[in-house]
Amino acid sequence: MVLPVSLLSHLSRDSVVPQTPDGAGLAPPPADRAARRAALFRETPAETIQRVMLGTAWSLQPERIDRLVPLAKLCMRHLLEPNDTLPNLAHTPGAPELVGIADDLSVAKLAEAYAKGLFPHAHFGPTKWLSPPERCVLFFDDYHMSKRLKRLMRQGTYRVTFDQDFEGVIKACAGKREGRWHLTWITPRIMRAYAALYDAGLVHSFEVWNREGELAGGGYGVAIGGVFFTESQFSHEDNTSKLGFSVLNWHLAHWGFGLNDGKWATPTILDMGFRMIPRSEFLRILGEDVGLKGKPGRWSVEADPRAVADWQPGTPGTVKAA
Repeated sequence: MVLPVSLLSHLSRDSVVPQTPDGAGLAPPPADRAARRAALFRETPAETIQRVMLGTAWSLQPERIDRLVPLAKLCMRHLLEPNDTLPNLAHTPGAPELVGIADDLSVAKLAEAYAKGLFPHAHFGPTKWLSPPERCVLFFDDYHMSKRLKRLMRQGTYRVTFDQDFEGVIKACAGKREGRWHLTWITPRIMRAYAALYDAGLVHSFEVWNREGELAGGGYGVAIGGVFFTESQFSHEDNTSKLGFSVLNWHLAHWGFGLNDGKWATPTILDMGFRMIPRSEFLRILGEDVGLKGKPGRWSVEADPRAVADWQPGTPGTVKAA
């Protein structure tokens, strides 16, 4: 798979600064943002120990323990014969989910990986390149918003923004979830890697603000050409991530994106219209859609939740700016 020329042209530079529509590069992060990242993108020794212990317990679950031997073999092979070349899964259709060791999380390597259907993941230990045999994806005509969610969107309780608080969003996505083990793959290393992607204009966040101006929900993902890869979401108040996600998907459809990749199936995204497709079909669509223009530069909201609540996916003329 070949990356589109527009993407390669700026990824090949020593300093990765993609171009906005008017030709101006994105500004580097200011000093206060760098300081905030240093404060947020960290974990205490106790938190690291907890993550390793929970990650070990997670890996030893009966449904996952059979993955340890292939992982050990892959790590040994990588140790003896280091190789940063990304696999071409179009040539190995029967490949397992685990396809490589991700030593290099640079902007250029991550962009290349996403364009090939790979993404990094690790609770602890070496970061791995994964590509599930099936992908849970959204074609925007299939998107579904419940009546309850639409009522919430029309109340005007929440305001949605894009690319205004990436740091707060990714930190919240890595935070504790009520009633669940605090086991996250969004480690400080991952936070720094995706912050670099954000600075390069390839990662975008959505923020949901309540009436007190507090961050009530949000999420972030990677945009390569006309494909958006949803990475993670969070909610501090009921249904706020669904509200923000709906606003995001309206904009992706409005901007001509072809696909939103959710990676693995969850009840929440399946209820919203995502569906499973084989990796071979995903790679075929990916090969077509990464060449689309997408939406360069920082994003801004063109339709508020009230307007998006009137969206009827699949009906011509309902995806238009408010």
